[in-house]
Amino acid sequence: MIIAIDDTDSREGMCTTYLCAALMDELKEYGNVIGSPILIRLNPTIPYKTRGNASTAFEIKTENPEKVMDHVISRVEELAELQSEMTNPGIVFIPDNDQERVKEELRNFFLKAVREVLEIEDAKNLIAELGLPSKGLKNGRGLIGALAACGAMLNPGWDYTYEYLAYRERNAWGTPREVDEESVRKADLATYPDTWDTVDCANDLVVCVPHAGDPVLFGIRGNSVDVVTKTSQMIESEPVERYMVYRTDQGTDLHLIPADRIADIRDMHSYTIEVTVATEPETIRGGHTIFSIQDEHGDEMDCAAYEPTKNFREVVRKFIPGDRVVFSGSVKNSTLNIEKMKIVSLEEQYESVNPTCTDCGKRMKSAGKGQGYRCKKCGTSADSAEIVKVGRDLETGTYEVPPCARRHLAMPLVRCQDKKKEKEGDGKIFPSR
Repeated sequence: MIIAIDDTDSREGMCTTYLCAALMDELKEYGNVIGSPILIRLNPTIPYKTRGNASTAFEIKTENPEKVMDHVISRVEELAELQSEMTNPGIVFIPDNDQERVKEELRNFFLKAVREVLEIEDAKNLIAELGLPSKGLKNGRGLIGALAACGAMLNPGWDYTYEYLAYRERNAWGTPREVDEESVRKADLATYPDTWDTVDCANDLVVCVPHAGDPVLFGIRGNSVDVVTKTSQMIESEPVERYMVYRTDQGTDLHLIPADRIADIRDMHSYTIEVTVATEPETIRGGHTIFSIQDEHGDEMDCAAYEPTKNFREVVRKFIPGDRVVFSGSVKNSTLNIEKMKIVSLEEQYESVNPTCTDCGKRMKSAGKGQGYRCKKCGTSADSAEIVKVGRDLETGTYEVPPCARRHLAMPLVRCQDKKKEKEGDGKIFPSR
């Protein structure tokens, strides 16, 4: 039987992954938990998500499915943050004999949940159509994520990474975390680039330790179970109650939809699109950098590198109209929020300078307003300034936001480099650390 849960946390506490890990331990008295649990990040633009918009699923072989379902429902009712207005848990069960029958439909639902905007009724209707045991608490919005996690569990062909999550002892929840940052930095140096988003070196931040009141002590993301486990063992911290290693769609770019034209782009979706920079980037109040982009059909939209992207904005500010770029990011309020970008080509840039004297080769001086230019030494003159080509302090290649600003689903460039390598003519890769 597959068991999937979603939407049990709030911005103040609990964590769906913790509840999943606890259930996997508790259900051992009813059967054998098999395989690895999964952690699925859904569409990151959904406004009614709690924190990271994650759902979880695991599988158990049991002779007592009714007792298993009763236990899971009871524990979700007990531990979920039901007092929070935003918390609406969902639980879905897939019995062994139904798994092949529902596999394809749930695969499609999983991909839609990561890329599209689904309604609660979409999940409830599909659950009813397929005849699946389920439980929705309050308005049952978590049924969307739980059903999507079932689809991911039944269709393992999607790209995945791993995350090791260490959980705090119950009496420590809500108190400041005790994690030795120097040990984290050493662990990061020892295992990067097989692990990533542990430390943001450019901004001098440890990013694997959360700050909310949830049970997570730290999380290590990487390419394999072995490497995330090795990294975790190097970290010195307060006592750990339990841990779990999840297979996850984090760091895969699974949320990105290829788009050919701006007219096809919709709010609350994430895209990859090749366009031309249409206006000079402008930094507005709050430190956000905004500019316009244009497609081959002449349609335009705003594009932004917001203040949390920190040093990434320095690259964006070097754009000029005519630069050709592939942008990847999420859309909100008709503005593309950049997650990464591949600079395909750079427009030539020119500036006007005082003309050169044809006799001595030195730059002439202004002869006065509206009077052109004159060389004091040679007496030569010129009516207008000289237009010269200047170098661009920018290279073609692929850039990304720093770890402190990275979306869970966004593929880090160290992973792009590992998966695809650099193809000839494909440009350099500039991983952010």
